[in-house]
Amino acid sequence: MSKKKIIVLSDHALSTSGVGTQTRHLINGLIQKGCWSFRQLGAAIKHSDYRTIVINDDFIIKPIDGFGSPELIRVLLATEKPDALLIFTDPRFFTWLYEIEDEIHQVCPILWWHVWDNYPTPRFNDHFYEATDAINCHSYLTYSMCKENFADKTNFIPHAIPENIYYPLSDDHIKVLKSKMIPQDKKDHFIVSWVNRNARRKRPGDLLMSFRIFLEKLEKKTGHRKASLLLHTDPLDKEGQNLYEVAEQQGLTQNIIFSTNRISFEEMNNIYNISDCYINISLAEGFGLGTLEAMQTGTPIVALKTGGMTRQVVDHRDGSENGIALPVEFKALVGSQHVPYIYEDYVKQETVAKGLIKLYNMGEEKRKELGKKAREYVRSEFSYQKTVDLWHDSLTETINNWKSEYDNISMETL
Repeated sequence: MSKKKIIVLSDHALSTSGVGTQTRHLINGLIQKGCWSFRQLGAAIKHSDYRTIVINDDFIIKPIDGFGSPELIRVLLATEKPDALLIFTDPRFFTWLYEIEDEIHQVCPILWWHVWDNYPTPRFNDHFYEATDAINCHSYLTYSMCKENFADKTNFIPHAIPENIYYPLSDDHIKVLKSKMIPQDKKDHFIVSWVNRNARRKRPGDLLMSFRIFLEKLEKKTGHRKASLLLHTDPLDKEGQNLYEVAEQQGLTQNIIFSTNRISFEEMNNIYNISDCYINISLAEGFGLGTLEAMQTGTPIVALKTGGMTRQVVDHRDGSENGIALPVEFKALVGSQHVPYIYEDYVKQETVAKGLIKLYNMGEEKRKELGKKAREYVRSEFSYQKTVDLWHDSLTETINNWKSEYDNISMETL
């Protein structure tokens, strides 16, 4: 049986970005089916090496600047003759691609692993959706919006992570890791981890302010400040704040642990395992991979009920929580010329601090029980194999049916 060839446009599959790692996991899973072969245009602002990378015969990556161009796609359509084109990132990066969608549709269908951060439903994206043959949404919120007007081709296929990447470690192993990773004067601290880019929408300054309020509440209740915030980020990222200065201004220099190096999946797994909880209060979060990764290790989360995080921190089956679900207390309607309107969701720093206190007061055993519940929820609702299977089915159905469903325009000489 000949394999179907898929062209993929997304972040470089060997990069550390969320889009990059999810691309890698998806492609690796689909290759195991034995009927798919992938050629990826691996996007980045700039690469250190532009040579083609052959992972194996069915997984070949060509590094490119940006996300491609009409000329590049035309060459690929002619030389590779793909069975489908799969795109995976924000639609703003693909405006040029949709301008030539009629040319693409002479050769193959377009599938999109899509996310949109928040309501109102983005009707200004309708021209993108109309030209896409399958809209596979990786957050349920995105799925809810897209199916309002494109129900016949909208599916919910969430992000997922192989279980051999993020998983719980034994108590003894965690104790050893803590002694190596946490400064000796903090070895008995309550550890709150945060793995994000230091950028405005992630609200790092507000997070530090919230943690300072939490420490004040903790000291008032217990007489000590034995808690530390572990930040895996670049404190000097040009897109964010100088977090060294913010920590000093908030009086947190003794309660902050910075992790600034690029690290492996194994080392990231260690961070989640040594943490008592993981936190994310982003004002906009399409999915939130950090929360999912933490839950998969059995670590409870403190998360704002926004975007894709809502269905993680709240069990949609019974309304129970997999940690502390923070309410949206204020919405701001913002936008730009390209994105005319979208909500930003905010929670007050005081509310975040109260959430951390609530989790702290549960005690170690109850937090472990909550973490175990979170892990079982991930295994049920964010199963890696299920995500791969759903993509397999979507690709198969779309490729088999698109010629009869897409209205090709033909010209005849009379």
